[in-house]
Amino acid sequence: MSWFQKTVNLRSKSRGCHLITREIEKQVPEIEEYEIGMANIFLQHTSASLCLNENADPDVRVDMEMALNKIVPENLPYVHTDEGPDDMPGHVKCALVGASLNIPITKGKLNLGTWQGVWLCEHRTHSSGRRVVVTLQGEKRA
Repeated sequence: MSWFQKTVNLRSKSRGCHLITREIEKQVPEIEEYEIGMANIFLQHTSASLCLNENADPDVRVDMEMALNKIVPENLPYVHTDEGPDDMPGHVKCALVGASLNIPITKGKLNLGTWQGVWLCEHRTHSSGRRVVVTLQGEKRA
């Protein structure tokens, strides 16, 4: 059994949902060393989120951003407003969507479904880059 952990700095992204599967795989080539295992991807932020979703049609990401904005509008009477009108809704969206994923590793690859990809949902209008901690556990390839 082997463990590996790495902090990955993601490029700054505009508000919306972004496919980051390839960015994770590129920055964590150690995934290829595992025959079988689990990858935990943990976002170290509270106004963005991670999820698994459609990897082919970019319209799904546009629609998801629209739906999240309808579910959690900026014009509610929030008390926490020190960091701007998009901050508290970002916290709520993070709580609803989540900040970590567990993905099986099989034969050196993330074992995602055909149409699945890792998304970063950026809930702030202006954000700097985001950090994720990727933890791998499993049996290494012979």
